[in-house]
Amino acid sequence: MTDDLLEESSISLPDGYAPMNWFSGFGRQIGPLYEKIGADGSYARAFFVQEHHTNGMGNCHGGMLMAFADMAFGHAVTMTTHRYWVTVRLLTDFMSAAKVGEWIEGTGVVTGMEDDFITVQGRIWCGDRVIMTGTGVFKALGDRPAKVERPG
Repeated sequence: MTDDLLEESSISLPDGYAPMNWFSGFGRQIGPLYEKIGADGSYARAFFVQEHHTNGMGNCHGGMLMAFADMAFGHAVTMTTHRYWVTVRLLTDFMSAAKVGEWIEGTGVVTGMEDDFITVQGRIWCGDRVIMTGTGVFKALGDRPAKVERPG
């Protein structure tokens, strides 16, 4: 049923972005998703708003934006600690709507750590327009396996 949701139509990704390797489970339902990782450790995650992301008013559904915020903000834990994580709390403010065809980006910055609890400040945007801001608290779990570099 969702195979058509993950098929890439001839879209041109912004510089530095590549498809995320999340094609099963929940990622399969809300994708396709993209990310870019900077040499300085910065990152952003992104998606194109498609019809299957919309609500009855034709805007990107708030649930999609919340799920995306969880992934975009929580990835700061991975980038900072290289550990798995679960969401403890996610507080967001919707600032603007996102429409079909818009390129939505999001990122987060770690603002505090206590024991295994990590606080992240995040932002989701489209061009110069802020779509959502928020704060997440995430619990860091076990270490992620080392990435295996594949020859090019």
